[in-house]
Amino acid sequence: MGSWPTGIGAITLFVEDLDAAKQFYREVFGLPVKFEDDDSAVFDFGNTIINLLRTTAARELIEPAGVAPREIGSRIQLTIDVDDVDAMCAELAARGVKLLNGPMDRPWGIRTASFSDPGGHIWEIAK
Repeated sequence: MGSWPTGIGAITLFVEDLDAAKQFYREVFGLPVKFEDDDSAVFDFGNTIINLLRTTAARELIEPAGVAPREIGSRIQLTIDVDDVDAMCAELAARGVKLLNGPMDRPWGIRTASFSDPGGHIWEIAK
């Protein structure tokens, strides 16, 4: 199965108010924004980055799963770096995991696939 698990590379948190979330991370964690655009802001926590993503942009990332309102429950996508997304998808399928999407090449230059755990938390594998 290669190098999995090697650690969690990125955690994407869905937020309605990106400006308030960015301010919180800057003030509470004392971290600068590593990358940002109109829909997201990234903070570097050493071995893991936290990506704050507007809920309106999150829908495309996790479809066909839906983004739950914050009042309903968990709203998180956990990303694991792997050596080969396609090979890992085959391994996941052999273990009975049904993919939500992927494998696919994303516009930001990585290959991904997503699945959910029994609690409905979205996991992404990426290279």
